[in-house]
This record gives sequence, structure tokens and C-alpha cells, in this order.
Amino acid sequence: MDEIADDPNMNPRNLAEPLRRAIGERYLTYALSTIMNRALPDARDGLKPVHRRILFAMRELRLSSTGGFRKSAKISGDVMGNYHPHGDAAIYDAMARLAQDFTIRYPLVDGQGNFGNIDGDNPAASRYTEARLSLMAEALLDGLNEDAVDFRANYDGTLTEPIVLPAAFPNLLANGSSGIAVGMATNIPPHNIAELVDACLHLIKTPDARDDTLLNYVPGPDFPTGGVLVEPREQIAEAYRTGRGAFRLRARWHLEDLGRGTWQAVVTEIPYQVQKSKLVERLAELIQTKKVPILADVRDESAEDVRMVLEPRSKNVDPDMLMGMLFKNSDLEIRFSLNMNVLIDGVTPKVCSLKEVLRAFLDFRRDVLIRRSKHRMEKIDHRLEVLEGLIVAFLNLDRVIDIIRYDDDPKAALMREDWGRDHVRAMSERDYVPPAPLGEDGVLGLTEVQAEAILNMRLRSLRRLEEIELVAERDRLMEERAGLEDLLDSEDLQWARIAEQLRETRKAFGRDLPGGARRTEIAEALEAEEVPIEAMIEREPITVVCSERGWIRAMTGHIDLARELKFKDGDGPRFIFHAETTDKLLVFGTNGRFYTVSAANLPGGRGMGEPLRLMVDLPNEADIVDILIHQPGRKLLIASSAGDGFVVPEDEVVAQTRAGKQALNVKDDVRARICRPVRGDAVAVVGDNRKLLVFDVEELPEMARGKGVRLQKYKDGGLSDAIVFDKSAGLTWLDPAGRTRTVALPELEEWRAKRAGSGRMAPRGFPRDNRFT
Repeated sequence: MDEIADDPNMNPRNLAEPLRRAIGERYLTYALSTIMNRALPDARDGLKPVHRRILFAMRELRLSSTGGFRKSAKISGDVMGNYHPHGDAAIYDAMARLAQDFTIRYPLVDGQGNFGNIDGDNPAASRYTEARLSLMAEALLDGLNEDAVDFRANYDGTLTEPIVLPAAFPNLLANGSSGIAVGMATNIPPHNIAELVDACLHLIKTPDARDDTLLNYVPGPDFPTGGVLVEPREQIAEAYRTGRGAFRLRARWHLEDLGRGTWQAVVTEIPYQVQKSKLVERLAELIQTKKVPILADVRDESAEDVRMVLEPRSKNVDPDMLMGMLFKNSDLEIRFSLNMNVLIDGVTPKVCSLKEVLRAFLDFRRDVLIRRSKHRMEKIDHRLEVLEGLIVAFLNLDRVIDIIRYDDDPKAALMREDWGRDHVRAMSERDYVPPAPLGEDGVLGLTEVQAEAILNMRLRSLRRLEEIELVAERDRLMEERAGLEDLLDSEDLQWARIAEQLRETRKAFGRDLPGGARRTEIAEALEAEEVPIEAMIEREPITVVCSERGWIRAMTGHIDLARELKFKDGDGPRFIFHAETTDKLLVFGTNGRFYTVSAANLPGGRGMGEPLRLMVDLPNEADIVDILIHQPGRKLLIASSAGDGFVVPEDEVVAQTRAGKQALNVKDDVRARICRPVRGDAVAVVGDNRKLLVFDVEELPEMARGKGVRLQKYKDGGLSDAIVFDKSAGLTWLDPAGRTRTVALPELEEWRAKRAGSGRMAPRGFPRDNRFT
């Protein structure tokens, strides 16, 4: 044996198999375990194993809805030790979720203490909270003692647990579910129990009902946090028919009149699974970044109920327009995905329609009804057997007393005695076959159960009234047994009983009870008209200031452009011009890209401003060439340091994102250098070599993006400056003394030539920096 253990080829524990097969088999085992035992709910009771085990363990602890509370730590510990050998933190989180009325439409756990809130705060530790079952959970557990479902051994074989709960209502749709398995996921919204029961009753009456008909009973999800469902009916019908889709859910709001024409919008219900604290942060961010400029302030005045106050920038703002913009830019409107992927029979995952899920629940309820009826019949038969023996004892009381008093083995004597005629009298000649055995001589004696019941009978029961009560109980049980036999023999009676049970459920948890009415309103979406942001910004004069290092700010009003301003140490002014808050600014970088910045979003002028690179994605290696106020329809001349350029329509370079739009293609050491408005019919170009060239602007192509064409030819150096001017007015610049110098026709003809020429030396008095402005 030692030799076999030492030889790896002979050791049965060393199995050789392809890696692909080994990994595939093991991963398949893991995937099936995740799908069946963790992530997907059962269509019959709508629960995952962890939730089912939590409720069952609480039932075993006798934590009824009318009893006392127990520490959550005790509950999660019992669940982990007896049924669910996983982390107690995960078990407690699952139990806490079942107690949250903002997460579960019909909570299955009645919690006492801090179980979290709609702001997204976590529950308190399990040692600080207490819990018990809710009425809804007891409805799911009803029937476990009556053999309604199968049980299986727990993980260590010491106890048993139910495979599925009897479920008196369609919990899968009532409370919804979500989970991610291997290769599949599920996401089911909660619904209203009364509507689901109405749909089930319709299916019982009309088993072949169409999916669209069920929409008359279940018009859509009913979320615990309310809100307004604005998905079109056709889309809802398609989602329920296929089991996949999405629902648009909006917050509920109303207008509060503050007098004198002022108003504020108040949000009272937010969409499902949206954390209120993060929603308020997002709205505050919209105000800070001025993405919704007509929103002035947001306040969270919530106490037990949700109350978020939204203040408009002006009383002239249209409320529907404000809310429409907030719906588009925040979680005040969400899309809740529907993926009805469930274990239809507890084993097979399937994406089901609404009808298929309801049908699976109804078929399960029929199985539960049949099993409970058979279990009740077994109980009745056992009790009738006992009653038969007790009645026989009362009819022959003196003989029974003698046997018990004088016989050495009274139990055997009672079973040997012939009670035949009294047996017939005891059962009143009904269609019930008594279980009493016939002896060898045809003696009709008592069974062991009957004899044991007689021996255990108390003396106080030997009164005349007790005999009358036994006969009445026997007659009542015989009548109930006959009804159960009829029920088991008739499918119509079974469905009638199920319908009756569903009506009782609707009465217990329906619309008339607190919290039973529909919370989510179904309405049509009123889409606000698309209005440019500029039209919603209050038009005010500002002065834009940008430093040499790219720090930008907006001073209030049109200040003197020669006014001395403060900058950071080592920094100074570069661009300063008048604008308005409704303007768009075009920033042209040396990388050849145009960036668009809203003037309304510029930081205020009280500080030093903010780096422009933080507002747009301007690379660190790129500098700012120029900043212009966007004028629709205008054209720009852009050129590179290599002397290539073209004319670009300004409308083509307006960017919608931070990344900007590429216009002038540059590479290697070439940089974008010129960006000038086209105002005239001629172009003047000057190089680093101080040679000036003038040509017609018509010689330049107009394009949206490219390298461009050669403006001027250089042997060394590159382009210094370029400008577009009107030939009739002449070329103008400021000389070193600050005087305006103009070269007009016919003197200007000396520098005129075709595009891409070398040009001639600039006239006397031309600026030493080779710049026109």
C-alpha cells in the first residue's frame, strides 16, 4: 500500500484529465450553484434561498407578527448556524432589506431600530436592532405544518428546511427581485397586490387570456417610493409580454405659490432605488456648474416624508421647463430595467412574461391546496378513528371499566373484545370504512390507536355531555371529509377554492388598508420644448479676463479694459474683453483644437479665477492661441507656425463636449499660431523674416478641418502673424510709438502677390515683434 501511495500514477486521487474539461466542469458547477442557490428567485414564492431561510428561521424562533422582537444578531446567527453557512453580515444585510419599506413594497420583516433610510445610510449593527415577522411573511409561511411543500435536509443534515414556501400571494411580482448570476441576471419591479390578485382571478376564469388583457388589471409596477410612471402603455405591454424592457419613472412634484408671482417646486416622491442624499448632491452640482442655469437653489426639508424644495432663478421661468431639464440631467427621472428571469419550477431559469409568472404561481397554489387537503384528510381519518373508539367506550362504559380495572393487559383485552354492533352505531352508518381490524373469528375489535386513546382518557371525561360533544365532532369531521373528497375529485372546485383564498388575501392586504392603495401614478410624459440654454440665462454684461498662465474669470459689468487687475505672482494679463453671460467663448489652442466655454459658467471675478484647463480638456503641452466671442455665421482664418492655413466657418468649430473639436491638423514641432476673424477681402501675412505678403482672401480654401494650404514661403523661420483686412481701407498697424500707421492703395500694391509667395520686407515703421495688433 505504501508503494501505491508513493507512485503518483497508481494513486486514485491523482486523476489526469484535460485542463479545458476540468475547468469547464468545475465552472459549470459553480455557475449552476449561483443560478439556483443564490441569484435568481423562485417563481413560486418569489424568494431567494437566503430570504427563505431567514423567514423560516424566524418562524422557528416563534417571532410572530403579534409577538415580541428578538435581536437581529440572534436571528442572523441562527440562520447562519442552522441553514445558511455564509457570512452573518450578508445575512443581516438581506434581512435588513426585507424590513425597509422604501425598498420592499410589502416588508416581510418588522424591524425595530435603525434599518437604514432613503438617504442611503446603512442599518445599525445587528446587536442594536430587533426584528420579527410581518403579516405578509406569515402569509408566505402559512401551511408549512400541513405538508404543503417538500422539505430537504440542511447543509449538515441535522435539520430540515422547506424547498419553497407555500406563498398565499404572488410575492415575486409583489415585492420584485434583483440579482446577478453567471451569464444571466434578473430585475423585477414591485407591483400592487390587489392588482395582481385581480389578474390571477381573471386567469382562473379565463386560462387562455391574452397578455394585453392582463394590462387592464396590472397597468404597471407599483414602487414603494411612489413616483410617476411615464412609460407609454404600448411599451409596458411589450415589456410584460416579452419579460424584457424598461420603465421611465419620474419624481412626483407640485408647485407652491409664494405670493407676488413667486413660486417654488416641491418634490415629494423620488424614483425607486435613488438615494435622496446623492440626488441632492447632483442637483447642487447642476447649480454649481450652471448646466441648468434657471435653477437657483435646492433645499432638503425632509423629515419623515420626502420634501425637496427647488427654487427657480426667476419667477418668469416656466415650471414645466425647469422640471423637464432636471428630469434630463438628474435622477429625478430614471429608467428601471425589467428582466423577468426566474426559476420557473425551482430549477430551470427562464425569462417569463407576466402571464407565465402568474400561471406558475397559480399552478403552485393548486399543488399546495391538494397537498394541504390530503394532509387534512389524514388528520381527519386519524381523529375519526380515535372518536370511533371513544364513542364505543361510552356505549359500553361499564365493560370498559371492568376491563381496565381487572384485566392484567387492558390494552390487549380492549383490542380482543367484540364491539361490532356498537361500531356501526358509533359511525351512524355513514360511508366511512372504520379501520378496526377483524379478528380470527370475525370479531370487530378496537385498533391499537383506539385502545390507547381509551386508556389515556381522563376520568372527568366520563360525563354524558362529553359523549354528545364527541358525536357532534364526529359528524362535523365527517362532513368536512366529504367536502375534501369532493374538492380533490373536482378541478373546478379546486380553482374556486383558490379564487376564494385570493379574495381573502386581497381583503387582508388590499387597497382599503393603510399602504395598500397604488402609490405609483401612471401618466403621460409631458415633454418640455427644447430651448437653447442661452435663452434661459439671464443676460448680464461681464468682462472676461484670462491671464498668461490660463487662469480665467468673469468680472461683473463692463469695466475699463485698461484698469489694473490683480493676478497671481509671476502671472499677468493676456486676454481681456467685454462680453455677456449669454455668449459662447471659442478657445483656440496651439494643438489646433477649438474648445467651447459658456460665459455663464465662468468663475466669478472676486478671486483669481480658475485654470481654463480644468474647464476643458486642453493638454498641458498646449497653450492658448486666442479667445473669441462666438458669432454665428462668421468665418475665421486659422494658420500654423509652418505657414499653412485655411478659412473655417465658425459654426463648424463649436464643440459640445470638453474634448473640443479638431480644426487645424498639426504634427511634430508645428503649432497652431493664428486665429483671426475674416473681415475684408485681402490677407496680409508676415513671417519671422519680416517679409510681408498680401493676397486676396479668395485664394484660401474654406474647409472644416485639415492642414490647409501654404500662405507664405520661408527659407528659414516661420509664420509670425496674419490678418484679414479690407483693401479699400488699407492695411493698418500700430508703430513702436503707438501711432496708427496705414498703407493704402496704390502703395499697398508693392506687397501684393499670389498666395505662397515669399513677399517683400515690411515697410518702415512696422512693429519689431512682427505683429499687426
